[in-house]
Amino acid sequence: MVEVLYEDNHVIVVNKRPGELVQPDRSGDAALEETVKDYLKVKYAKPGAVFLGVVHRIDRPVGGAVLLARTSKALVRLNEQLKQRRFRKIYWALVENRPAEAEGTLRHYIVRNGKTNKSVAYSTLEAVPERLRGEAKEAVLNYRLLASGERYRLLEIELLTGRHHQIRCQLAKIGCPIKGDLKYGASRSNRDGGISLWARRLTFEHPVTHAMVTVEAPTPADDRLWAYFEAAVAEK
Repeated sequence: MVEVLYEDNHVIVVNKRPGELVQPDRSGDAALEETVKDYLKVKYAKPGAVFLGVVHRIDRPVGGAVLLARTSKALVRLNEQLKQRRFRKIYWALVENRPAEAEGTLRHYIVRNGKTNKSVAYSTLEAVPERLRGEAKEAVLNYRLLASGERYRLLEIELLTGRHHQIRCQLAKIGCPIKGDLKYGASRSNRDGGISLWARRLTFEHPVTHAMVTVEAPTPADDRLWAYFEAAVAEK
């Protein structure tokens, strides 16, 4: 089932479930791209192939807002916005530890290891092993503490660069692994196999009307921990 957050003739934004692929891969598992195509084909009774362009992706274990283009013109224009870093991406993360500061900017140099599908964050470029410096990419995000519970804290993150596993490895670097993220140091897994990182809010310029569009993705209503933090933020 597709949870549509925003839809018109040019774009569609859907709420991805943790564990769901955005695009098909070698695993052969069902992917969001194909599910949305099927949804559009049925809704609009399209007799032929449905065009759908993936504008951006989020990691398989992550949930939240994903933007897709319904026309080739929209896809080209949105891709240009993405290239120019004109999207505003806000994430929510449940982390195991409280950061030293309640808010701040994290700036690291990230190196991706393709064999392990994992990234490593270094505090400075000089800290990167010399043989890897050519592969290092600067990663920047802003964060602030929104709420705290007995065991977890809710951070709001504004992603300023888009690096491989950026939020996951940067938060792990400061001692705040994301709940369920065993790859980056979490103490235990989540029951659904996902991690507690959510693509909460996405702002972009509409590719045709040029109006600014902001879409918010609700966290899973059947998850008690997410529901607790949703209520905590709403009360502020």
